[in-house]
Amino acid sequence: MARVLVPLANGCEELEAVTIIDLLRRAGIEVVTAGLGEGPVTASRGVVLIPDRPLDDVLNDEFDMIVLPGGQPGADHLDADPRIHALLQRMAELNKYTAAICAAPKVLLNAGVLDGHKATAYPGVIDGRLAATSVLLTDAVVCDGKVVTSRGPGTAMDFALTLIEQLLGADKRQEVEKPLLRPKG
Repeated sequence: MARVLVPLANGCEELEAVTIIDLLRRAGIEVVTAGLGEGPVTASRGVVLIPDRPLDDVLNDEFDMIVLPGGQPGADHLDADPRIHALLQRMAELNKYTAAICAAPKVLLNAGVLDGHKATAYPGVIDGRLAATSVLLTDAVVCDGKVVTSRGPGTAMDFALTLIEQLLGADKRQEVEKPLLRPKG
């Protein structure tokens, strides 16, 4: 079974966090939510989220993917935490997935994970800051190797479904997506 870590910081974007957690769990993926500290996390719109565990308790656990929800100041809190940078770097070194949405791709950038990759993010978050070997796109979701990024709250469902597809394949994505009754584009 695939195992995914979703760190939760105060001020995270709840629509992104909950969509990621919900859809990945619908796919049968083991999702572990971890707060940067002890206790509940208050998201950007005041929704209170209860992480499964504190981050310190899972630092040495094995995961197939780490997914960072965006939102402000949540992405800033993730970016200021050296444990998150170390986790991202370790995941990249192990050729495991690193993923971020909205403002959180800046955490991947500052951890050195975006070097040499195509990426997307909320407008203005990483503009002009990528290495010369990287490319910033405006697509809703960008997959480049084991790095997956997305634009913002409106792309959260596409992002989560793409994460399912990356981990478990297109058939599992379709199985999860069909009962959601998403409009066809």
